[in-house]
Amino acid sequence: MHHVELHRSERKDDQAHVLRLNVAGSPVEWLTWQEATTLYARDLVTWTMGDTIRTIWGGTSRKSGHRSSIALHSIIACAGELYCGRPKKPALSNRILFRRDQNLCMYCGKEFADKDLSCDHIVPTSRGGKNTWVNVVAACKRCNHFKQDRTPEEARMELLALPFEPNLAEYLALVNSKRIRADQMDFLKAQFSKNCRLQ
Repeated sequence: MHHVELHRSERKDDQAHVLRLNVAGSPVEWLTWQEATTLYARDLVTWTMGDTIRTIWGGTSRKSGHRSSIALHSIIACAGELYCGRPKKPALSNRILFRRDQNLCMYCGKEFADKDLSCDHIVPTSRGGKNTWVNVVAACKRCNHFKQDRTPEEARMELLALPFEPNLAEYLALVNSKRIRADQMDFLKAQFSKNCRLQ
């Protein structure tokens, strides 16, 4: 393992995150360019895809006179015990739920800002409903208030789309939706399910 002293970087996209895959090619997480650089320096990057998003320059070798550098790619696959395990299950949060449902109320169909949406449990938690991806939808406060502690059928409210648990590729696209690069999105889209409304 070689030591890289970071002096200066040439950046093409300062906000871009690196998509990390396991060695089998399954998406795992987003990394900052600093975190990705550490993996390159520790020789844990097995293969890369996509464009170079930044070049990190190190020191100059006394023997060769050449300056060391690391070209960071937008998609990297990592080896090593810590980097080849199974990806984590997508965590449920209001922010990602609203992205999954495209900021639409799943009852009235109108678009709302995050602050005007709420998480509605299709089967209310007070009646045994679980806090899972397949039992929650985005709902405007008016529809959620009207539905109260009832199922959609009891409230005579029709769901516009069935809820689904995003797979890891879909989840990573939802988490980083504003800063995702075209090459990263193309890679993730190839792994989207038929249920996904992110197309």
